[in-house]
Amino acid sequence: MERKLVISTLLNQVQVGIVEDGRLVEYYLERDEHDRQVGNIYKGRVANILPGMEAAFIDIGTGKNAFFFLADLPKAKRNEGLKVGETLLVQVTKEAVGKKGPRVTNVLSLPGRYLVFMPDQNHVGVSRQIEDNEERERLREIGERIRPDNVGIIIRTVAEGCTEAELSEDLEELCEKWSQVQKSRRKQGPSALVYRDYDLIHRILRDFYNPNITEVIVDSDDLRRQVEDELKILSSSETNMIRLYEGKTNVFTHYGLSRDLERACGNYVWLDCGGYLVFNQTEALLSIDVNTGKYVGKNDLQETVFKTNLEAAKEICYQLRLRNVGGIVIIDFIDMNEESNREAVLDELKKCLDADKTHTNLLGFTRLGLVELTRKKNKKLLSHILAAKCPHCSGSGRVPADETIALIIASEVKSHSLEDEVEAVLVYAHPAIAALIIGPSGSNLTSLEQRTGKKIFVRGDDTLQRHDYYITSGNIKELEQRAYPVSLGDELKVTILERHATHKNSGLTRVDGYTIECTDCAALVGKTVTIKILHLHKTVGIAQLISIN
Repeated sequence: MERKLVISTLLNQVQVGIVEDGRLVEYYLERDEHDRQVGNIYKGRVANILPGMEAAFIDIGTGKNAFFFLADLPKAKRNEGLKVGETLLVQVTKEAVGKKGPRVTNVLSLPGRYLVFMPDQNHVGVSRQIEDNEERERLREIGERIRPDNVGIIIRTVAEGCTEAELSEDLEELCEKWSQVQKSRRKQGPSALVYRDYDLIHRILRDFYNPNITEVIVDSDDLRRQVEDELKILSSSETNMIRLYEGKTNVFTHYGLSRDLERACGNYVWLDCGGYLVFNQTEALLSIDVNTGKYVGKNDLQETVFKTNLEAAKEICYQLRLRNVGGIVIIDFIDMNEESNREAVLDELKKCLDADKTHTNLLGFTRLGLVELTRKKNKKLLSHILAAKCPHCSGSGRVPADETIALIIASEVKSHSLEDEVEAVLVYAHPAIAALIIGPSGSNLTSLEQRTGKKIFVRGDDTLQRHDYYITSGNIKELEQRAYPVSLGDELKVTILERHATHKNSGLTRVDGYTIECTDCAALVGKTVTIKILHLHKTVGIAQLISIN
């Protein structure tokens, strides 16, 4: 199997794709590392105890109390019970979703390159993906020799074939990290962060980079250097697998991964045979319906049904993994009369699910002929990461999130800028999207100009829908004239729309989507005034008040 990592950064968003035999099988996106909580350790304070649920809510200082099962406590502490106001170290295992806060445990773990360090435990575990019994026993014996008292360790899949010295070095680093966590705990008050997990790129390389990876594809020199540095930290001297992609299109589009993402966010997935799957996600479960569609077969009906179901079983396992599906899954295969065909479809499901690192439990056919399975929840649904609730349909449908639209636009701008004759690029977008492209104090726009080496103008146009935008390219002088709907020295009659957020004496108005800061107009919101344009910048113009009309 050919396995690649594809890593892309744009607009302070990091995308990582894990590709197997040309297909995207896992996708990770980090928009702001501070938004991610899984893996972080907090000094929590017990806010409320729910005896009827054998659970508690823990205040970890993030705005939403975290949910904690009392069964996670050591037996001695479980008998004693928790008290409101008590502090304890907890680690986030599941992100907050919707109105629900994060899930936490006090069974802590610190992952390293080869080992997972578990304080206050007393055992050695070996990854079930290491199947050779002799190797499992060798690693277990090494683990018992090197682990300190009252510390548990889990030996990871990537440790297969490692020496005792390599495992000991990894353990020493984890012991030092745990020492830093304890120091931070003593310094911090309650409801505070004491340990933040590494950023996405480090975690991906730590968890996935191994000799089976044939290529690591990145789309910028800065990213290539970062990956090289991370691999050195992870004690890997092999950096010849890193390849810089310099094509004109977005790297995910070039390798066909954007198409895989689009399919995985939709309700319908077509099969190669002509059949199709229908995905329906609810709060309680995911239902999947299998249909023959265009496939009519060559012989009898049962053969057509069997072949469709067999292909559907493979595609369903692939989609569950890419979509980050967790919880209950119900599959409605096309009815099969022969028991041998039903067993063959179940066997195909089991074989494909066994290749998935995330734990699944295949329960088989129900009396209604539906297949039941469960898959452990460990990440947000892909559609919830890339899309947001539609404000026009009260959440009954989904549209691309603002950040996703901004990323798409930035990718197209980058493609436009690769043409030699292009000096500048002009973007028209909804004001909310334009603000994301520009970034705080113009930081994202500055970064994009540095990446492309071209002048970029962004115009907010409130007549556009959030998902609509227009990009044009050409020479600087021509686009500069189009980007600015006003000229220096112009006197305009405008209405002051709002106060400036940081300049207390200024008000804001807009002309054809172009923002103008008007000095001495903070108290004139809603009034019509005459102003004179003094300065023009890419994202804002400056004007002085002439008169109040």
